[in-house]
Amino acid sequence: MTRRDFINSTSASYASLLAWGMLPAAPASAIDLSANGTGSDGKGRKVIILGAGLAGLTAAYELGKLGYDCTLIEARSRSGGRVWTIRNGTKETELGGGAAQTCAFSEGQYYNGGAARIPHHHEITLQYCRELGVPLQIFNGANESAYLYNDGGTGDLANRRMRISDYHNDMRGYTSELLAKALDQSSLDQQLTKEDVEKLVDFLKNEGDLNTAHLYKGTNRRGYKSKSDPGAGNVPGVLTDPYGLTDLLRSGFMQPVFYNVGDYAYEQQTTLLQPVDGMDSIPKAFEKKLAGKIIFNAPVKELRKTENGVRVIYQKDGKPVEISGEFCVCTLPLPMLKSLESDLSGTVKRAADFIPYMKTGKIGLQFKRRFWEEDDGIYGGISRTNMDVNQIWYPSFSLQGKKGVLIGYYNFYSRAEAVGALPVADREKLALEQGGKIHPQYKTEFENSFSLAWHRTPYSGGGWALYDDATRKKYYPALLEPDGNIYFAGEHTTYLTAWMAGAFASARRTVEAIHARVGQYTKK
Repeated sequence: MTRRDFINSTSASYASLLAWGMLPAAPASAIDLSANGTGSDGKGRKVIILGAGLAGLTAAYELGKLGYDCTLIEARSRSGGRVWTIRNGTKETELGGGAAQTCAFSEGQYYNGGAARIPHHHEITLQYCRELGVPLQIFNGANESAYLYNDGGTGDLANRRMRISDYHNDMRGYTSELLAKALDQSSLDQQLTKEDVEKLVDFLKNEGDLNTAHLYKGTNRRGYKSKSDPGAGNVPGVLTDPYGLTDLLRSGFMQPVFYNVGDYAYEQQTTLLQPVDGMDSIPKAFEKKLAGKIIFNAPVKELRKTENGVRVIYQKDGKPVEISGEFCVCTLPLPMLKSLESDLSGTVKRAADFIPYMKTGKIGLQFKRRFWEEDDGIYGGISRTNMDVNQIWYPSFSLQGKKGVLIGYYNFYSRAEAVGALPVADREKLALEQGGKIHPQYKTEFENSFSLAWHRTPYSGGGWALYDDATRKKYYPALLEPDGNIYFAGEHTTYLTAWMAGAFASARRTVEAIHARVGQYTKK
């Protein structure tokens, strides 16, 4: 079985393949194709790049180093694609009759509408930030001071917010207690020696913070009651009381929406990073390197093969414009590619037709003060709920500032579709009503909002490509090979979908393929 066969026949993730040594780690060093002996064979060769998202920008940047003459054609008035920071003055009108929005956040306030975090092991992303001079800061993803909230339940803990730390510490304590009891009863003697059991019980005692009788009764890990923290003199502090195990089991927090997968997911483990002053700092840095190479406000209408290369027709100022080149790098999201008039191969067209994209949405809510910090002690992190808002993200920048913008919902699939179908005013109302159950300060502190639904955002068609095993096996291979002189790049051509590293890696792969092909020309 080949590596490709194995990947196509399993649901192996990027993290698993990396751990097994079946995929190389994202490269940390700058690409240097001149060292392969082909030199500057690209000099003067014309390459048309469709889309100025990260994949398109990276392809133009790297090809430019090799002497290629690149032109990027971008439908939007900005670069970055799904790397989009929402700030004062941002404008958008969604598809399907959506209302026009203009962001009214105060100066210096923003949220990242698309890509929002960089895993510390995505070395290719970090390398480009380093090379382009984009400063980074910490993104706090896992914050146990944030909340869980189960709406509509019947248990004693339903319809009330709970600190994530309380839930995790109590469940960790009770499960450690139960396993310790099982070990004490010698039920595992056949598998473990007496010494093994003693070591495991000792681990569980420390992991769950059990008492000498191996019982969980709550500890200072949960913290102290309000205004009862330890202090100077004779002030030891008053510990909080643990919730009961049966109450926790009936709380509703066992629903999948509350699973702690974020803390365990390879891509979301600390340390996470983000650019200072918004994720759009990365495409802006590329733009400076590509001055005069990007044509904005130019939707692509046709993509055609020619005898010696490619021909592209785009619309500019209401008129069709034709441009030709030797190669084309198409980074358009597949929902956009399938609506494009072209003579692409049937296999590529089928891939565009049948690879689905994630429906997802966000709303940024600006508040007069950062009550989540001042009142609740939450600095960054994510609260989770079974309501339609799904997740509330707290900013990890401008801590203790006067104002703040939090992400009032980040939802997916049917929730995102239902919320995205609402008028903008109703999305805001929903976010305030549901979020207000967790933070009652919403009502008096709210100022304004800006929402987006990626599946309704022009020139996107969704958040990211969604592959299952069957779709990956049947349609993905067509995107990895050139269709004549047309090459494909973007997160949808990788196993790193939904991550900026996927866009970067795909661009490098395409640049290498084009340059190797040109090298073969010159050797003949």
